[in-house]
Amino acid sequence: MHNAFILTVLGVFWLLLSGHYTPLLLVLGLASVLLVVWFQRRMDRIDHEPIMLRPGFGLWFYLAWLFWNVIKSNIDLARRIWDPKLPVESLRQRLDTQVSTALEKTLYANSITLTPGTLTIDVLEDHFIIHALSQEGIDELRAGEMERRIRRIGL
Repeated sequence: MHNAFILTVLGVFWLLLSGHYTPLLLVLGLASVLLVVWFQRRMDRIDHEPIMLRPGFGLWFYLAWLFWNVIKSNIDLARRIWDPKLPVESLRQRLDTQVSTALEKTLYANSITLTPGTLTIDVLEDHFIIHALSQEGIDELRAGEMERRIRRIGL
């Protein structure tokens, strides 16, 4: 049932992004979706940890919040690049985390990396190593709003 759900979601997503409905492209799209589902099933058999991500309202609210923060970070980064008064520092620091599951860690680390000016260098058991271009970026992560929102999703 889970594989049928993934197959359907990926197929619809491919159709929406493609916008082409010729027989050759539909067959190639179906082949690519089937290949992705096959890889996903194979990985689940090997690591014995199937991830059942069901996109609920919490995930969509988080993604909207993340999108807004990416925009704000882009503006801040552009200002730091163009304004010589604003500091651009190269900082590498440890960020302690409370997220526990592999899916939460992955979402948190990728969200940090997606936000301009910050980059997740390493993901360890109870902390991440973060590179940032300003102390404010590190301080904002330490405030924990992003982590709280990820934990609230309930993955």
